[in-house]
Amino acid sequence: MLDADDVRRIALSLPGTSEKERWNHPTFDVNGRMFVTVPDDQLSFAVRCPRQERVELIAAEPEKFWVPQHEAASAWVRVRLAALEGLDELYDIVVDSWKQAAPPDLAEQPLPPGPGKS
Repeated sequence: MLDADDVRRIALSLPGTSEKERWNHPTFDVNGRMFVTVPDDQLSFAVRCPRQERVELIAAEPEKFWVPQHEAASAWVRVRLAALEGLDELYDIVVDSWKQAAPPDLAEQPLPPGPGKS
C-alpha cells in the first residue's frame, strides 16, 4: 500500500523541490511554491488542481478525490493514497501538481522517469 513516504520520495525526486513543515505537517515546494502537502492523517495528500478540473475529478472518482469543506475555496484537491492504482499513478499526480507550481524554465526540463518507467 502507498504511504506518505512514497509521496515524499517522489516529490523530492523532482528538480528544485524542497521539504518544509507547515501546519505541523510536511509540505513540498518547487522554487518556493507549494505543490504537495501531506495532512496529519498520512492517508491522503493534497495537490494543486484548477477548480474546473477538480470538479470533474471528484465527479468521476469520488472514492479517490475530494475536498474538505475548509478547503473548498482553494485550487487544491485531496487524494486518498489507498485508492490509487500504484506508484505510477501517484507519480503522475505529483508531477502534474509540480508542473503547475514550477517556473516555466524548470517545468520544461526532463524529469526523472516514473517508478515503473525506469
